[in-house]
Amino acid sequence: MTSGAVPSGAVPSGAVAARAPAKINVHLAVGPLRPDGFHELRTVFLAVSLYDTVTAAPGEGLSLAVAGEGTGAATGGAVVPADSRNLVWQAAELLARHAGVRADAALAVTKAIPAAAGLAGGSADAAAALVALDVLWGTRASRSDLSGLAAQLGSDVPFSLLGGIALGTGRGEQLSPVLARTPWHWVLGIAGEGLSTPTVYAELDRLRAAGRVPDGTGLAPAEPVIAALRSGSPAALAAGLSNDLQAPALALRPALRRALSAASDAGAAAVLVSGSGPTVAALAVDEAHAVRLTATLAGAGVFRTVRAVSGPVPGARLLG
Repeated sequence: MTSGAVPSGAVPSGAVAARAPAKINVHLAVGPLRPDGFHELRTVFLAVSLYDTVTAAPGEGLSLAVAGEGTGAATGGAVVPADSRNLVWQAAELLARHAGVRADAALAVTKAIPAAAGLAGGSADAAAALVALDVLWGTRASRSDLSGLAAQLGSDVPFSLLGGIALGTGRGEQLSPVLARTPWHWVLGIAGEGLSTPTVYAELDRLRAAGRVPDGTGLAPAEPVIAALRSGSPAALAAGLSNDLQAPALALRPALRRALSAASDAGAAAVLVSGSGPTVAALAVDEAHAVRLTATLAGAGVFRTVRAVSGPVPGARLLG
């Protein structure tokens, strides 16, 4: 196990690099807890232009280096592990078992997606690792095979592999692509500390048991949001955005209310917490509006960093 800086520049000789995008849940309806410990979901994923990169090079056994966003406490983000707790490591072991090859690779992750931010950064890393290692090891896995492995790694990993826009059901791993070619512009306000996804779901269950939020027995339909994405109307999308995890995220992190208000006051068409949070996603009407929002929110003093992104973008893909 190693950790530290990942050299910049060209991919080393013999190495394979892949990148995968962050996601925003533009619709997230959460059902009651299932017997298997997961919640039934109906969600609409949108892949956006904020990427992590995974480089896989020949090695003896597995090693993992992590650099960039969230790689140490000094960043203010969650510390990303550089061992078997990391989904990249788990993806390597899973693909090696599936293909019947030795799990030999020197893996390096360069992060731009914050950890524990509701943006599926860990899932993006796992998806990119599957794509890179498939080529490095010559396993010739089909896209269907990789999707099946992705689902074993985590609920969001299949979408990180697919990208674009998709309706997710089950625990989010059952995907139906949504065709919508209009580019959507967002500004992501990233908080200083991450929120654990399991903790946010547990808080939702607690709020429901206390009768403070709806019990989730009727999942809100995704069709209005899908229609808005296809229409290209920012006003229609703004009206349809929803996230059942926003209430528990706010309960756990009350300061998020100020962050949401700051984005609204800055003129965003709509704002919501992305996934389990604490990232705030502010919808812009076009690219110029996103640039103005970014400048305003960067000076608001409520976010650690602010990023302008757009989507849909493809899922995990090879580089170079």
